[in-house]
Parts: sequence; C-alpha cells; structure tokens
Amino acid sequence: MKSHVLSQLRSLEAESIHIMREVVAEMQRPCLLFSGGKDSIVMLHLAAKAFAPARIPFPIMHVDTGLNFQTVLDCRDRWVQRTGVQLVVASVQEAIDRGLVQEEPNGSRNRIQTPVLLEAAEKHGFDALFGGGRRDEEKARAKERVFSFRDDFGQWDPKNQRPEIWNLYNGRVHQGESIRVFPLSNWTELDIWSYIEAEDIDLPDLYLATEREVVERGGMLYEVNEFTPLKDGEVATVRSTRYRTVGDANLTACVESGAATLREVVEEVAAVRLTERGATRGDDRVSEAAMEDRKKEGYF
Repeated sequence: MKSHVLSQLRSLEAESIHIMREVVAEMQRPCLLFSGGKDSIVMLHLAAKAFAPARIPFPIMHVDTGLNFQTVLDCRDRWVQRTGVQLVVASVQEAIDRGLVQEEPNGSRNRIQTPVLLEAAEKHGFDALFGGGRRDEEKARAKERVFSFRDDFGQWDPKNQRPEIWNLYNGRVHQGESIRVFPLSNWTELDIWSYIEAEDIDLPDLYLATEREVVERGGMLYEVNEFTPLKDGEVATVRSTRYRTVGDANLTACVESGAATLREVVEEVAAVRLTERGATRGDDRVSEAAMEDRKKEGYF
C-alpha cells in the first residue's frame, strides 16, 4: 500500500506554505524581510512555491547596513531577477547621513538597523513582516509565536503574545500595530540545510568551504577584508573555512571546515552541538540578553 505520510522536510514545507498563505489572506500589506542569508532565501523559495504559478504577492525588504558581503548582494539580486519580486531597500547609511540614527563607536550597525526597519515599514504601510527566525537559533527566538504581535511602536512584549492552537493564527491588528511572522519557527539548522540540498537552492558562496585569509579574535575567526582589516600586531593565516550564518562582514565569523558541497555541509551540521549564532555572531556576545533587547526595541 502506498504511504501518504509526509517526510519531515515536506511537513515543514507544507506548514510554512500554509502560514504564508494565511498571512496573505488575513493581512493587508505583508512584506518579506530578506537579508540574503540562507533562512531568508529558503523563505523566498517557499513563497515562490506557495503562490505559483502567480508571482509572489508581496515585496521583499532588505535593511542594507552598508557592511554586506558583496557575494550576498549579488545573490539577492539574482533572486530578485529570477522571481520578479519587488525589492525595497532600507539603507542604514542613508539614515546615518540624514541623522535618523548615529553610528555606534564599536562599528556595529545591528542596533541602529531597528529604527531604519521601523521607518521603512511605516512608510510602506506594511502590517505583516515575514522573518526567517528559527526557535533553535537563540533563546529569545525560542519564545516567539509564529504570529508575533508588535505594538504601534513596533515593539515586542514576550508576555503579551496570542495563543496559537491547532495552527490557528490571529492576525487582527489595530491601526499602527503589526505582526511579525516566522514561517521557519519549527525548522532547525539541519532541516534548512537538508532542504537546501534537496531543492538545490542558490546561495552565496560564503556557505561553502574554501581557503580564506583569516584572523582570530575572541576565539572566533574573521576573514580579512575591507570591513575587518588587520589590527596592529595581528597576523593572518590561511585556513579552510565557511560561514554558518551571514550578517555584517565586520561582525560575522567563519568556522574551520572542509565542507565544500551541500552534502558535506549537511553531514557537518548534523554533528555540531553549538548553534550557528553562538558560534559565529560577535554581535550576540554583547550580553546574555542581546537578542531579546533588540527584539523588544523592534528588531526582527
């Protein structure tokens, strides 16, 4: 007898597609937050599947910090051209130039992304923003509902969230309020990579291992480039590395790896016990509650 039980990946895919369709049915003007990293790319791939053969019925928004890896921007542009989706770019540098935000002394632009994101969402009237957060990434993200309610200041209160029973989602909002939606909530890093391999999804080449010139700082390996030049007394070495997550080039570390193919990445991820943010994101080492603090301010 033929089995009609869905595999783990196809069950996750079906759940995410259901969530996206619910958002389009319930909300007036949704938008997908797109960083060019693996999770946002999987979301965009799922959106294309969810509404095929029609075009994706919402725009994507990239909050451009000005500190992006060029290969990530190139991959973003390939996806825009391939899918025909509308791209909205919210520039942090432009916001700095006109005084909306001030650059922090440590060179991080993560915290000042939030006002730029909120301003762009208000300007375009977005009442639902898809984010690629997963519950396995970080403890603040583990608290998120699939439909995460935000008040009229774009802020998140983890104690004021709506129950989600039997995959029923409440998207009701008053004027000025919004919902952040996380279709990948129940996916793990291994699920993401297994799906990328199964679907042969186009990604920035940073995710595959190659020899890179790197410098060690605080127990992390940073590629030497225009955003992370060598400091006095530092010595670079050449190692085989890849990126597990992609953020700003000056804050995102790589890991030593020989995984140069998708299959090898899947096998490597299956064996690790440290989340990708814990292993590679210097911005999350500011404090134990760094991510939760940013989310309360309006970060996704």
